[in-house]
Amino acid sequence: MRQLRHLMLLAVLFLLLPVWSVRAQYDIDQFFFRGQRAMSESRYFEAINSYNIIIRLEPSDYEAYFYRGIAKYNLGDFAGAESDFDKALDLNPIYTLAYHYRAITRSRVGRYDQALGDLDRAVELRPNYYGLYFSRGVTYFLSQQFEKAVDDFDRFISREPREPDAYLNRGASYLFLGDTLRALKDYNRAITLDGFDPEGYIRRSRIYWAQHRLSDALSDLDHAVEIDTANTFAYFNRALIRYESDDIQGALSDLDEVLSREPGNSLTLYNRALILSRIGDYDRALEDYDRVLNINPENVLAYYNRSILFIETGRWRDAEEDLSRAIELYPDFANAYMNRSWVRNQIGEHAAAEEDYRTAQSKISMYRSLTADSSGRAAFADTSRKYDRLIALDSDFARSDFNDDLLGERNAAVDLKPLYRFVLSRDRAGDNMPIMLSGRYEDEELEAFVDSVPVEVELSSVASDAAAVDESRLMEAVDREADRTGDDRVLFAKALMESAGKHFNAAMDCYDEAIAKRPSEVFYYINRGALRCEMIDFISSIESNVQVLTMDNAGTARARVRDGSSRSYDYSPAVEDMLTAARLRPDFPYTYYNLGNLYCLSGDMPGAIAQYTRAIDLYPSLAEAWYNRGLVLIYVQDKEKGCLDLSKAGELGIGDAYNVISRYCDKD
Repeated sequence: MRQLRHLMLLAVLFLLLPVWSVRAQYDIDQFFFRGQRAMSESRYFEAINSYNIIIRLEPSDYEAYFYRGIAKYNLGDFAGAESDFDKALDLNPIYTLAYHYRAITRSRVGRYDQALGDLDRAVELRPNYYGLYFSRGVTYFLSQQFEKAVDDFDRFISREPREPDAYLNRGASYLFLGDTLRALKDYNRAITLDGFDPEGYIRRSRIYWAQHRLSDALSDLDHAVEIDTANTFAYFNRALIRYESDDIQGALSDLDEVLSREPGNSLTLYNRALILSRIGDYDRALEDYDRVLNINPENVLAYYNRSILFIETGRWRDAEEDLSRAIELYPDFANAYMNRSWVRNQIGEHAAAEEDYRTAQSKISMYRSLTADSSGRAAFADTSRKYDRLIALDSDFARSDFNDDLLGERNAAVDLKPLYRFVLSRDRAGDNMPIMLSGRYEDEELEAFVDSVPVEVELSSVASDAAAVDESRLMEAVDREADRTGDDRVLFAKALMESAGKHFNAAMDCYDEAIAKRPSEVFYYINRGALRCEMIDFISSIESNVQVLTMDNAGTARARVRDGSSRSYDYSPAVEDMLTAARLRPDFPYTYYNLGNLYCLSGDMPGAIAQYTRAIDLYPSLAEAWYNRGLVLIYVQDKEKGCLDLSKAGELGIGDAYNVISRYCDKD
């Protein structure tokens, strides 16, 4: 619903907030400065890293949690932001700003009652902080308490009479209360205060349109486009006005402009399809309907109107399929039964056609007895109604927040973070940071093993770059030493080098020989298990049969094979190696993380979740375990917990987590 504007821009306002506490340590001040600077430059992920360090140094610093919450909010991680605001309030129960921004976060995800509770508490603490009344007015509006919204905007305007956004929002509230005159007056006032903001003109044009003052509405929208040539909302509304004024080409031009900037805006695609159908451009109209249904496969009217195009072009079976889908989605759709009856007669299915006709007549009779039904449930049974009107932006069909790649394929692959294993070392930024600040895993046995290997190695989920490690003299030296001594550590080093060069069989031989010489070495089993998994993945990638987790646009996850085949692969030898490693060293978290991946690839999602949980219990900073468990939880339809896990993964340093959160966690 695009009816109001938020005043509070979190990325900017934090700069206005003082850092009230006195810092006892210079280092904390420096990290706080880095965090603020990163926030001011919209580098929110970097800011989170700075606040993480402050929290490690001083876990009671409530402001660090507060600012980290703001950074998460700006990355679309609303669950993570709320969690940080919760922590700030646990540490300082009278921290007004945390109540305020937690309210904004809760309002953003539709939990209006809780948001209002936070705002009421904030007002109690600081009744003269008038920004609270603005935010509470917005929340009242969103929760459809329009009279209370007007009261709060009145309070704000009494203190800030020259803030145009307050008039825009109060005007929208008046509009929903049916007071068009006051709404128009507020929009006029907003335009007077800021004539270079297109929003006021767009809002006012909607009132003019409702009053059938099309020329005035068009003038306002022309002005809005002149001010902001990239404002898709202005182009969209102008398209509606132009269409109603019979300027068909002008309407198409404006819709084209919207789609050039927002190719995934399904409402715009739907409206353009209707117009193209009207002028007889059926091929382009069908393309637009296809894209609409790819984005929103439950759009009843898109199926219905596409079926009409199929009828016009004699594609009877396609028309029947679309009408059947429309009926499936809305069983009382009498017009769909009538049309399907006609289509079935055309293809000789007369008995089915007769049944559809009788059903349609029954629905129509029901409709006539329910015409006073205020819920509108019987609307689709009205055979006098046409369903080819353009739809305004507040329709439920508006879904414009999808990436271009989702238009061609409704299911988007989301890969797990890969297994941990030992690889040849590479230079890594931040390795010199103290362990307390970096959160790196400490383990004496691990360090001793790394020191005992004759080449530089590290435990990593990132594969070695073969080009970077293929040094022939080093390879020759390791080969000679392995042949001369048969030392298992040298064999392990050789296996790493062979594996980096994709010489899987040679690497496997080396691991087998090393394990035969030292069967109690836990790290050999981890690497051999990882190699076995890598070999399967390599073969399956050649065959284009890679199994991945996929999620559709609504955030529903499912497993599939990339080419759609049903072929499966046996990960049991890799699982057995990891289980052996777990028996030898039951307190090593990376083994359980790897088992989580292997169980997931084998289709055992409960087992995967249990293994990731074990890894996290042993090492709470294992970011990849949080990330992968989050994906699997979403896969098994536990979206709330999954999104919280992804938030934790982002906090711990996995930037990809915020991409997944923005795509799947902010969906109703």
